[in-house]
Amino acid sequence: MQKTIDLLKQSDELRIIEDELDIYLEIPHLAYAEVKKKDGGKALLFTNVVDKKSSKKFDEPVLMNLFSSYKRCELLFGRTIESVADEITKLLHMKPPAGILNKISLATELFALKNVFPKKLKGEGACQELKFYGDDIDLYKLPVLTTWEQDGGPFITMGQVYTQSLDGEMVNLGMYRLQVYDKNHLGMHWQIHKDSSHFFDQYQKAGKKMPVSIAIGGDPLYTWCATAPLPYGVNELLMYGLITKTPAKLVKSLTTPLYIPQDVDYVIEGFVDPANLKIEGPFGDHTGYYTLEEPYPVLEVSAMSMKKERTFLATVVGKPPLEDKYMGWATGKIFFPLLQTTTPDLVDYHMPENAGFHNLIVAKMKPLYKGHAKQFMHAFWGVGQMSFVKHAIFLDEKAPDLESYEELSRYILNRFSPKSLFITEGILDALDHSSPESLVGGKLGIDATQEYSVEKVELLSDDALFSKVKELVTDVQALKQYMTDTKNPITVITLEKTQTAKIYFDALVSLQKYMKIVVFVDAKKNDINNPYMLIWRVTNNIDAGRDIFITEELIGVDGTNKSKIDGFTREWPDDVDCTASVVASLKERGIWDLDEELLEYYQL
Repeated sequence: MQKTIDLLKQSDELRIIEDELDIYLEIPHLAYAEVKKKDGGKALLFTNVVDKKSSKKFDEPVLMNLFSSYKRCELLFGRTIESVADEITKLLHMKPPAGILNKISLATELFALKNVFPKKLKGEGACQELKFYGDDIDLYKLPVLTTWEQDGGPFITMGQVYTQSLDGEMVNLGMYRLQVYDKNHLGMHWQIHKDSSHFFDQYQKAGKKMPVSIAIGGDPLYTWCATAPLPYGVNELLMYGLITKTPAKLVKSLTTPLYIPQDVDYVIEGFVDPANLKIEGPFGDHTGYYTLEEPYPVLEVSAMSMKKERTFLATVVGKPPLEDKYMGWATGKIFFPLLQTTTPDLVDYHMPENAGFHNLIVAKMKPLYKGHAKQFMHAFWGVGQMSFVKHAIFLDEKAPDLESYEELSRYILNRFSPKSLFITEGILDALDHSSPESLVGGKLGIDATQEYSVEKVELLSDDALFSKVKELVTDVQALKQYMTDTKNPITVITLEKTQTAKIYFDALVSLQKYMKIVVFVDAKKNDINNPYMLIWRVTNNIDAGRDIFITEELIGVDGTNKSKIDGFTREWPDDVDCTASVVASLKERGIWDLDEELLEYYQL
């Protein structure tokens, strides 16, 4: 990590904070605020780290927001993201050479690929300079953060989790949150659809303990590789070799058969007993909500090792935008060529960060025949991590740039009709809270590749329309219209809800000559003038099979929190919010420097 810190300093991408700060809330709150700044702010190095609860001062600094800007991503990759994507495209389309010069060129390229494969070294690595076994194992020696007040405890956020199949033939590198239960036990939040969970199933059926090694730090690309959506059974560290042109150099763990990069800062090793599950959570997550308590496997730590000079790497998850915005940007660009192998007429795609990535994808394609967009929807919902996407909008290749949100929204709304909608059901991310049951729920597809003839509404002012709505729905608190210059303006209504949104929608059908799309949200905790956070709220809160209402002329979207009123039997989680007293303390000490307007805008 020291090389990375030096690189950040040279590039003026690092803010060093020398004030004494607590691993409980203070450090993560500051990192959370920093990434909300223009262009993602700077990486933060906390050099005076303490645990006030135990009166402990840590030797090592904590590094955060490492990837949280486009500039830093490319700095850490050591090359442009596009160049990596181009290289993957070239590999996927490699053809037998026709002439001698082409054969020589191909041989050179293939020879260079030898550096893609990780290299196992003999002996120990720098990551094993300090070793701890038995009673000397103590996870509390690490400055593991507690990010949010309602979190179930401290958890490791940037752990590289190395696992292997029961027969040892396949290895996996993933990233999962890791709750610290005590000095030698970690919660393994590998969700049911993840590769490590597939391996775990094998050990569970065999009745054997599963080895796990967890690394923290080292080259930042190891951490990014842990998030790479490679096909099942493909070693994620191959991406490290592809990007850097040097193989990842690995050493064997002290007590497990797994190999880890020799230059990481920390290694935690152990075994998971398939018969031992424990409640994990709740934790604030990248959805901006707390995920609920659920049983997950437990790692009993058999050894810890670390560098003498080390840095603890961490991130923070919560409401957007956050570091995952930039990591996701790099991932999307790099793996676009792989996605095109399934959907060859795909032109581009984008996952807006304020929709929590899996909650919304917009994509350009070349529509070649009737129903082509629906075919793409099925393809997306059946491919790897894309299968978790809840809402997908497909546009033709003439559509505006996918990140020009206002222009793009107009393009979609001018082509839209209720006939554009396709609602189905599929698997959901384990973090999704909105569906009637966990892991499966409604999916919404919108085909905007063709333009529909739609009658324009009779526009009223917000005040005039509010008066008409209030006569029919007394629980309405506020109303605002968006995109009124399009064929399908959006009317957002806030409610003090006393009945289901479907009842409110049915009451408003008589006003359909004034409205096309009606979106309902709770009055509490929603700013009707803040479309960025309204999109965050609505895409998180809806299950398409339950919350989309359709007539021939009017569409309703229920973005409210669900409860017994709606027949919702699961627990509805709280928003992730900063602890006001912590923010006040940081302000008083002159450490918190986020503009108040941004604090309000991002609803910290």
